[in-house]
Amino acid sequence: MPSQTQEDGSAANGMACAVGCYTMWGLLPVYFHMLQDFAPLEIVAQRLLWSLAFMLVIIALRTGLPAFGVVLRDPRLMKPLAASSALIAINWLVYIWAVHNGHVVAASLGYFLNPLINIMLGVIFLKEKLRRGQMIAVGVAATGVAILGSSALDTLWISLVIGLSFGLYGLVRKVTPVAPMRGLGAETVILAPFAAAYLLWLYQHGGYMFGKDSGSTILLTLSGAITAIPLLLFAVAAQRLSMATLGVLQYIAPTLQFLTGVLLFGETLSRGQLISFSLIWAGLILFTIDSLRGMRAARLAPAEA
Repeated sequence: MPSQTQEDGSAANGMACAVGCYTMWGLLPVYFHMLQDFAPLEIVAQRLLWSLAFMLVIIALRTGLPAFGVVLRDPRLMKPLAASSALIAINWLVYIWAVHNGHVVAASLGYFLNPLINIMLGVIFLKEKLRRGQMIAVGVAATGVAILGSSALDTLWISLVIGLSFGLYGLVRKVTPVAPMRGLGAETVILAPFAAAYLLWLYQHGGYMFGKDSGSTILLTLSGAITAIPLLLFAVAAQRLSMATLGVLQYIAPTLQFLTGVLLFGETLSRGQLISFSLIWAGLILFTIDSLRGMRAARLAPAEA
């Protein structure tokens, strides 16, 4: 049974991983905005293949490929990983399409929705409990998200697909007993044949853009690391933090995306969006305060007993 010190260290490590991955995801619109000449589906396919190459190198250096092969041959692991693979592919495609078509704010709303979806999934499927203060915080944030969604009904489908696909992805990865690195490697193996087949079809029909511009080619080559590193951090965080805590920390990414869309790409920011933005952050602050109080109370309880 792990000691309190070990549990605290695991939670702190999970917190650091969560902050790291959400910060990287929050800055992704800048990266994908530099790839405007590529179709979203080609970007997703290239991301998958370069992610696979990156993951195979990392796995070979860290744990060895034979151990990875054990995961690939285990149907109890590969079935849920096939589901998580499909979910992350849908998430990537819709997100990149949104960035390419000037809907960064709508994409950010999807990730604003996602923390609430994470909390809902944790309560429904994992029987996680929310304290009264946390429920109030979630209600405040949910009000902000509702205002934000009602002000952009024509792009709400983008937000819902992004939020639901990533929320379900996180749930599947949390309950699948596989190490983060091997799990992500297996996901890229599952999706790689589809990506390769599409790129081959694209090449045969004259639409293949990779290699035609050195700058864009370098960016796509780096997409493997840019894709895999935050997903690895997320997988670690998902295993070490509750869905509720993971959900609230996730506001880092959409906040950065939201600011990128408005400040860098000139997307319109209405008064309603400003109000909702304030409510969402108020909910985040309330949830954080309540969580810190709960952690402090948990530490003091054994000493008082």
